[in-house]
Parts: sequence; structure tokens; C-alpha cells
Amino acid sequence: MPRSSVRRRRLALAAVLPLIALLATSCGYGSKAGKGASGSASPVAGAKKLSADEVRIGYFPNLTHATALVGVERGIFQKDLGGTKLKGTTFNAGPSETEALNANSIDIGFIGPSPAINGYTQSGGKSLRIIGGSASGGVKLVVNPKKITSQSDLKGKKIATPQLGNTQDVAFLNWLKGKGWKVAPQSGKGDVSVVREANSVTVNAFRSGAIDGAWVPEPTASELLAAGGKTLIDESSLWPGKKFVITNIVVSQSFLKAHPDVVEAVLKGSVDTNKWINANPAEAKASANEALKSLTGKALPAKVIDSAWPSIRITDDPLAATLRAEADHAVTAGLLKKPDLKGIYDLDPLNKVLKSEGRPAVSDAGLGAH
Repeated sequence: MPRSSVRRRRLALAAVLPLIALLATSCGYGSKAGKGASGSASPVAGAKKLSADEVRIGYFPNLTHATALVGVERGIFQKDLGGTKLKGTTFNAGPSETEALNANSIDIGFIGPSPAINGYTQSGGKSLRIIGGSASGGVKLVVNPKKITSQSDLKGKKIATPQLGNTQDVAFLNWLKGKGWKVAPQSGKGDVSVVREANSVTVNAFRSGAIDGAWVPEPTASELLAAGGKTLIDESSLWPGKKFVITNIVVSQSFLKAHPDVVEAVLKGSVDTNKWINANPAEAKASANEALKSLTGKALPAKVIDSAWPSIRITDDPLAATLRAEADHAVTAGLLKKPDLKGIYDLDPLNKVLKSEGRPAVSDAGLGAH
């Protein structure tokens, strides 16, 4: 084959590989089709279609995403969307979901604060808006009690987080720095080895001794407890009032501009779901577990979900003041330059829904778009 042809083929392959990598990351680790496509639903028969035929929603098979799990499982979102179809996709961690939002693979996502901050700042404030809250709490540092009995024992150990730059990764790096320990933020190497791995493999890694603990969300934290781990830190204990945002609802700015009625319907579904969850905790727990079974092929054992569920607070309030604090944590951890977060929130659609329910507005802590 002539050299020129070989060179052209190499150039073509080089152009395709980044696209393949982006698509793989956008799907998220362990994404699996459940009902329809990871929780998709059929439009309500005879119902009016909104301004979009379909809305694509991303979320995690984690209990900290209970609003999405339950709202999709029970058809609450689809009821509020009427004739507009809901299509769901699951992800392992926030950075991959943010990439999917940026790549126009999803329209709306349930996501942690750190990836939302990164997505907003890296795009110069053009990629997304936070439009609502979903959950607080539900994060723990669980360790092997045979190797670690106190915080000082963490030095020299291997501790997992779900992904570089995700919310738990930032929280752990910030906490380590506060203890005076040095860890290179990108490599995770230092006084404590921070191992970035998907939640779906963390429990087996813990059982095999490949890691000594993990700073993770529920239900992974309780799965580690069931595997013999002990809670060293409940992250809620590190926050005033034990409240901090763990899951936000974000939307691409282009979708928000083009389809405000669909966004409002999704937020109505979120508010309706949260109201039902808080009024029916036992049924909601069972519904979330059924959704996990549908999405992952396996329900959580009673011991695991009974441990995990009480640590999560379901809320419509995005707890905006804590987002600012989490941005500061990312700066302290060395993963982010001091960000300008002005405009990251647009809570007008949510507050419109809350007002229609006779409920007070929630605050954007001065970080609103208007």
C-alpha cells in the first residue's frame, strides 16, 4: 500500500478514536437498559404532547438519585410529561453524565454538585443550569476495621472514590488536605492513595483487599458495611445542620431555552415524586429497590437498603449555599481554579411549580441567572 494511503488511514483512525472514547464515556460505566432504555416510558395515551417529542434524562442507579429512580419507576414523571416521551439513561458518576449533556446525548440530568460546577465553569457558563435539588446526605467513608480503626490509620492506605473530579472525590481530597496530608489531585498518589473506580466494582475490590475503604454514596456505602466494613465518617457530620447537596437537577441551556414547558413538567414530576417519597418512606424504599433491580439486574438485600435509606434526605431545595462551599472544596483540593458561579442557577421554573403548590420559594444564594 502506498505511503500516502497508509498516512490517510492513520489520520482517519486518529480522528475517530476520540469520538469513540467520548461515546463510551457518555454512556457511563455499567449503563444498562432496564424498562425500555434504562427506565424509559411510553407517553400517556391521548395526552397532549409538549413542545418536544421526547426528553432524555440521565441519572445514576444510586439511592442518592431516589427522585429519578422512584419518579421513573412509578410513572410520576411520565404522567406530568403527558404526551412527551421520557427516555432515561444511567451513569456511574457525574463527569461522564456532564459529558453526555455537553454532547447533546441527554437533555436533563440528576447530578452531583462538583460535576455541575465543572461543566458550568469549563464551558464559560454556557453549558448548563441547575434548576432544582433532589437529595442531601447519603455519603460515607467506609473502611476495613481490621486495617483502619481511626482517622490517623488512613495514612498509607488505598481508598476508593467513584471517579476523578466527582462529588465524593472532591469531598475526600478536600478532607485529606484539611488533615494536612498531601495527595496529587490528578494521580491520587500521596500520603493516602486515592483509587478512582466505578461503584459497581468497589465492593468486590474491598472484599478482595485491593482497597482498604471508600468514600462513596449510597447504596455502595451500605454494601461495604454488609461486606464487613465500618463507617469512619458520615459526610453529613462535616456540614452545618448536617445538610449538603448531593444531587442536583441540571438542564442544558439550549434545551431550557427551546422547551421551557418540558423543563417545567420534569420539575413538576420531581416535586410530585419527592412529596410522595417523603409521605410514603417504606413504599418509596421498595420502589427505589425495584428500579435498581430493573436497571442493574439485581435488587439490594434488605440489610443494605434498610441501612442506606435513612441517611438520605429527599428535598426540592438545591441547598445553593452548600454548592458554593463545595466549589471552594474543589479549589482547595487542586481540581478547580476559583470559579465564577454567578448564573449557574435558574430556579424560576421550580419556584413557579412550588408556588402553584402553595409552597415557599427556594433560594439560589445569589448565584441565579436573573
